[in-house]
Amino acid sequence: MVKNLKFLRQRAGISQQQLADMVGLSQQSINKYENHDIEPDISALIAFANYFNTSVDFLVGNTEIDHVIEPVAPYDLTKDEAEVIDGYRRLSRSEKESIKNVIANYNKKRGA
Repeated sequence: MVKNLKFLRQRAGISQQQLADMVGLSQQSINKYENHDIEPDISALIAFANYFNTSVDFLVGNTEIDHVIEPVAPYDLTKDEAEVIDGYRRLSRSEKESIKNVIANYNKKRGA
């Protein structure tokens, strides 16, 4: 069973048939993946992950991170910088946009 498939589908507000149509599978396959011990092949897992903008790891229950895990560049951060980033990561999408706008406005004022 794909641990988080049903959760993601219900959160998106779509039926098994709608999901099946979007990823090119049958509704019966979606039902088996959600409710029985039937495992999809890797191409189906990738299709689900792409559709829900998540990772295969989240689908199968290997991580609690329910979004695409983006590569990050290593930075040597101060404690204050790390706290700002940690706080930023807890914000909603609209709050993050507000913060980005504030930074852009400060940079414009300084000519950066």
